[in-house]
Amino acid sequence: MSEPSPVEVASKRLALALDALAAAVERRQSADRGEQTLTGQLHASAADRSKLASELDASAARAKSLEALNREVARRLDVAMATIRSLLTSAEP
Repeated sequence: MSEPSPVEVASKRLALALDALAAAVERRQSADRGEQTLTGQLHASAADRSKLASELDASAARAKSLEALNREVARRLDVAMATIRSLLTSAEP
């Protein structure tokens, strides 16, 4: 059995190096795709957060408005009940 020639050895080393390079490129492309996916998810989360914050602000403003309206209705009911009591008291014999 004869020893491989220096050209054969170099050719085999080159083929192995090219295979390793191709594998490294594939790993890098896969990592880049994963990064793009995560970046997209991050942007979507930021948009959702912004929308939810806006909705929360609107809900808080509506709750304050409803609280104020509730206080006004309660005040008017108190006035109406006092008026009715006064009328009933003055109508008694």
